[in-house]
Amino acid sequence: AADAMLLYKIDRPTQRAKELADIIVQAATEVEKAISQLRHRAKVENILARCVEINRLENVADEVFHSAQAELFDNTTDMAQVIKWREIYEYMESATDSCEDVSDILEGVALKHA
Repeated sequence: AADAMLLYKIDRPTQRAKELADIIVQAATEVEKAISQLRHRAKVENILARCVEINRLENVADEVFHSAQAELFDNTTDMAQVIKWREIYEYMESATDSCEDVSDILEGVALKHA
């Protein structure tokens, strides 16, 4: 998303982009903590709790993504801007999807070695 913002010469992120960025940071932090707990053989419940939080954050990101898309089409008449922001939002939402994918793998590993 950052590369696209540079490519498209976007000066400032939208409020929705800021919200998505915050969610990405939170989800990535939870992934890092879950991996750390897995390495230290923490209780399975702790790892699973992190996975639940990652999934919750991904659901929140989905809601923000859909709201951002709706606002984009409702409030923007410049189709070039619509195309640019739509791509940026998709990149950002994809990042949270990736965190959820990692969470699913971590959950499987934690349960397998419980």
